[in-house]
Amino acid sequence: MTAAADTSTLESRVGHYYQMKDTYLVGREKVREFARAVQDYHPAHWNVAAAADLGYSDVVAPLTFTSGPAMACNQRMFESVVVGYDMYLQTEEVFEQHRPIVAGDELTIDVELSSVRRVAGRDLITVTNTFTDAAGERVHTLHTTVVGVTGDEVDPDIRQAVQGVMMHDVNLLGVEESGVYEKTVRPGDPSPIAQNGTTRTPTSPSFDELKVGDELPVHHTRLSRGDLVNYAGVAGDANPLHWDENIAKLAGQPDVIAHGMLTMGLGASFASSWSGDPAAVTRYAVRLSQPAVVPADGGCDIEYSGRIKSLDPATRAGVVIVGAKAAGRKIFGLATLNVRFR
Repeated sequence: MTAAADTSTLESRVGHYYQMKDTYLVGREKVREFARAVQDYHPAHWNVAAAADLGYSDVVAPLTFTSGPAMACNQRMFESVVVGYDMYLQTEEVFEQHRPIVAGDELTIDVELSSVRRVAGRDLITVTNTFTDAAGERVHTLHTTVVGVTGDEVDPDIRQAVQGVMMHDVNLLGVEESGVYEKTVRPGDPSPIAQNGTTRTPTSPSFDELKVGDELPVHHTRLSRGDLVNYAGVAGDANPLHWDENIAKLAGQPDVIAHGMLTMGLGASFASSWSGDPAAVTRYAVRLSQPAVVPADGGCDIEYSGRIKSLDPATRAGVVIVGAKAAGRKIFGLATLNVRFR
């Protein structure tokens, strides 16, 4: 699995599991730092009293906060289990918020290769992260799907170029396998799911005042190169596609592109601003369509829009479709939010 990935071999590794060596302690300033990076200024992310008004012990982490610790945990998966590719392109993300994560949470993070499937000649690889709190309850589940890209699909000069600019302990190009691969699987059933995320009364709009087809107010967000560099540091995503024009062009992009996770985080912030309650979202799924290009001169404007797709009277919940466009191009292929209403 060096020149090109062996899909059948990789399929046999589905179910490979490991756990983060230590727990992840959620810090109050880290929550605020991340909220600033995704331009989410809901008071519950910043102010302890505002979070308490929603029923939480400390500031509430934005919905996509888990992408940072997940990326750190997943590095081992892409260095020793999912190998044979020259790079990975993010294509889809699903955030399941069983209950909001708050400052002070001490989380155990599981990593599992949950599926490998071949679509139109490309390998789609899904890794699932499970976040469990100190009480042993699952508070968040994150599914990340990437496309594995082999050497014949990228400029051969990119490997040397990336090695010359990458952060010292990050490897984006895969490594050769050392020794004999040994599959490890989950030792037991996953932890029980936390229930208080669906039992508290949200402060979102009243279900009785909504109808299918209602549109959310359009919101414009600006991104500069500085925003990309800041997000890279906050979230731990050091991929030079997001800050080095030369690398971006070798990878086939017209210029530096925004992190897919950043555009998703901005989308979640847009929805949070509309709903008034960041804890009301139970699921957020995004399939990326095109990257948002961020030129050095002038940056990038992203237009976010939304529409209520469906409403369920039995649960007083609904599905909201979120749209995102940059330079007239759709950057979200399909994005949906499951939201609980008053």
